[in-house]
Amino acid sequence: MAETALIVGAGLGLSASLARCFANEGIAIALAARNTSKLKNIADDTGAFCYSCDATDPTSVKDLFLQVANDLDIPDVVVYNPSYRIRGAFIDLKPEDVSQTLTTNAFGAFLVGQEAARGMLKKGQGNIQFTGASASTKGYAESAPFAMGKFALRGLAQSMARELHPKNIHISHFVVDGGIKSKTHASEEGIPDGLLDPNAIAQTYLEVTRQHRSAWAWEIELRPWVEVF
Repeated sequence: MAETALIVGAGLGLSASLARCFANEGIAIALAARNTSKLKNIADDTGAFCYSCDATDPTSVKDLFLQVANDLDIPDVVVYNPSYRIRGAFIDLKPEDVSQTLTTNAFGAFLVGQEAARGMLKKGQGNIQFTGASASTKGYAESAPFAMGKFALRGLAQSMARELHPKNIHISHFVVDGGIKSKTHASEEGIPDGLLDPNAIAQTYLEVTRQHRSAWAWEIELRPWVEVF
């Protein structure tokens, strides 16, 4: 039976590159998002199954994994991509905005990671991948909520790795440190390759899923060659 990859929080950027990269390897693709209408082109390109899901709602996440298992199989690879960010002076931040940031970046990752792990423990193997950011390791001024969420995501991934690696489930966290190239943001001040190419990021995710378990990486940092860190 073909491998199955579930990408949660799918959109037109990195998720699209991940879907195409995995599909090119013969992996069956499942895409989950709040709004699935934006996924039509990706689904057409990859033959992906599309599912509507609120990654921050426990019932919605449980239903998603049941549907994917019914249509395809228990996923071999699960990627958590949702992200939400607000900026502002610390004293002006609204509690409801901070709560949404934490819920999207961390609590949703817990829900998806938990359901993914439950299925993979039954299969005896699997890969769970979390997309982090510069804020996973650096708390920038006027970006406290995003740092809170991404630091929590990183801690979740590290804890899961220590618990689940010995059970043959590979947990990985990717620190995407820099801007990602898109149609609306194609270059960084005219510097060639000054932005992360989403296809190159996706290739790294794929390579991590193929790592031999004698040399698993739990965290990978990715940044353009000109990025200061």
